[in-house]
Amino acid sequence: MKKWKIHQPLIESIKKMRSQSDLTELCASVLISRGIHDIYQASEFLKCDGLSNPFLMADMQEAVEKINMALDNGTKICVYGDYDCDGVTATAMLYTYLLEMGGNVVYRIPEREEGYGLNRNAIRQLYDDGVEMIITVDNGITAIDEAAYAASLGMILIITDHHQPLESLPNAAAIIDPHRRDDASPYRNLCGAGVALKLIAALNDGDTNMALEQFGDLAAIATIADVVDLTNENRYLVEQGLRLLKNTERPGLLALMDKCGIADKPLTSTAIAFRIAPRINASGRMGSPMTALQLLLSEDIDEAEDLTEQLEQYNNARKREEEVIFQDIMEQIQAKRSLLQERVLIFAGEGWHHGVIGIVASKIQERFGKPVILITQEGSHARGSMRSFGSFSAFSCLHSCSTCLTNYGGHPKAGGFSLDSSQISQFRIAVQQFAKEYFPDMPVYTIEVDRLLMPQDITVENIGSLALLAPFGEGNPEPVFLIHQAKLRKIYALSNGLHTKLRVIYGTKEVEMLLFHVKPEDVGLIEGELCDFLVTTEVTTYQHNLQLTLLVKDYRKSGIKQAAFFSAMQTYEKYCRKEPLPSSYLTAIIPSREECVAVYQHISSNGNTYDALYYSVQNFPKMNYCKMRLILDIFSELGLVQQNDWKQQASRIVVSKKVDLQSSVLLQELQKKE
Repeated sequence: MKKWKIHQPLIESIKKMRSQSDLTELCASVLISRGIHDIYQASEFLKCDGLSNPFLMADMQEAVEKINMALDNGTKICVYGDYDCDGVTATAMLYTYLLEMGGNVVYRIPEREEGYGLNRNAIRQLYDDGVEMIITVDNGITAIDEAAYAASLGMILIITDHHQPLESLPNAAAIIDPHRRDDASPYRNLCGAGVALKLIAALNDGDTNMALEQFGDLAAIATIADVVDLTNENRYLVEQGLRLLKNTERPGLLALMDKCGIADKPLTSTAIAFRIAPRINASGRMGSPMTALQLLLSEDIDEAEDLTEQLEQYNNARKREEEVIFQDIMEQIQAKRSLLQERVLIFAGEGWHHGVIGIVASKIQERFGKPVILITQEGSHARGSMRSFGSFSAFSCLHSCSTCLTNYGGHPKAGGFSLDSSQISQFRIAVQQFAKEYFPDMPVYTIEVDRLLMPQDITVENIGSLALLAPFGEGNPEPVFLIHQAKLRKIYALSNGLHTKLRVIYGTKEVEMLLFHVKPEDVGLIEGELCDFLVTTEVTTYQHNLQLTLLVKDYRKSGIKQAAFFSAMQTYEKYCRKEPLPSSYLTAIIPSREECVAVYQHISSNGNTYDALYYSVQNFPKMNYCKMRLILDIFSELGLVQQNDWKQQASRIVVSKKVDLQSSVLLQELQKKE
């Protein structure tokens, strides 16, 4: 179960904002729940008239002068990118522009095996090939040694990047990065392609409209894919880019959208994030980023379709690799259940694809609601990826364990690192020590809920008004609403049982909701019960008619006291880790025979999820989640119940003889603590 933080915007604030605008009540309440309290803040958030003057960026004038001189002199230029979607699109943009300007230009994107950013071997190869100027896109801001090497060869280096700089900047002819301390541009959250777009505009006398018209479609894809804040200039860039993407003439994008099944559908940031971006990223993860770059540069539809098919194969290979890793992790959990009780979940495997472990780490984090580290061993060397949330910083955690690592980097939500395989065990210990010292109680994975959605709010017109807040993404997430105490009427199977449709009675309305990637038998709710749902909304066109769809993000039986639930869950994990507990806690978690019997009676042979079982027994006197989990552990020890911690599920085992409950070692240990 995940924690829900439900915002309750004040009615007076909603009325005030509505009186000053034509916003619907629903739109106004969502804005207020996100800290936008008056019409002036709302206008600033919703409206951006264009991109700021690119020459406000530090070193932009110097970069333009150097590049124009190189173009005039026929100097051989290399656009040096990165293997992710942002780097690939930025490379395509700047390379195309310089080529159209008559430049003697080539491109280079390192393969994932070479590592991120500039490297000495690549610089030397470019030098030997006659390249005199390197322009980086989406990398270079921390390439101190590499920049010095390029300078020693007499090469001109221009860096364009959007990552955080170090205390010292590289030795380069120009360094364009909005995060430079001396940068004067009003907006700093651009992605690499956004910075490249500003450079293209500057090379055309600062004409941002020209740059957008020519490359806004690619820049929008990169902005969404790189998960930068969709606010201010990024919001404007994506709005304009989606408009251009609908009418794009790029054969590569046309073929890609057709393959994704979105060619004839309304284009949204969500479609880019989940359809287009993963396929471009798959090229650098599973094959070569050059395939994706060639697709974006292609001018022939037949070639574009062939390249798109290659991306599709890479993407399918990525999915297969994910399944391999998931299967390995599932087996590790079943073999050692205590792995899931740690503060930080750490899993290691031999030969896991390093281009995929970050994606899997994100999914494991969402599944179990804890920070996650995945490590792939490659002989004597290993690489890892970390994902985190809340106040638990991935970068701080890795920094505290740096003596175990050969290299590391990242930010609060994500990090990457490398280490010797011999250090993995010590690294595990160091991570858990850091977590225990600074987070006695770990942060709980939380879903922000914009507001309660009342039955009368659920209309096509009302929900459709939320389109004003789009595009949605990082910094402006899709609105999430609470449907409270709806009576579950029916559970249906969709797509041969892979997905589920729920029909509920909500007030006087009968509402249908879609629950993806959950089988009907795994829903864990009982028809006739009052339930709470978190939903996102979608208005689509079907046979020329508008229709409203509610998509379930999370759900639970009504009446759950979540503060008590999460406190008891953390108590259970502390007990499993053999950490000391107050005597009052111990008294509250020791089960009686009657409580054990009551829990056992609610376990089916087909299995109950832990959450669903708790829904069934939560109202028993003195029952709590920790006690219920300990009862399940007692039953597992006695061979009465089988637990599947990957599925978070318990099921009865058929037994042929009477079992003495008191023979449980776990129960005896608990009773000794009374």
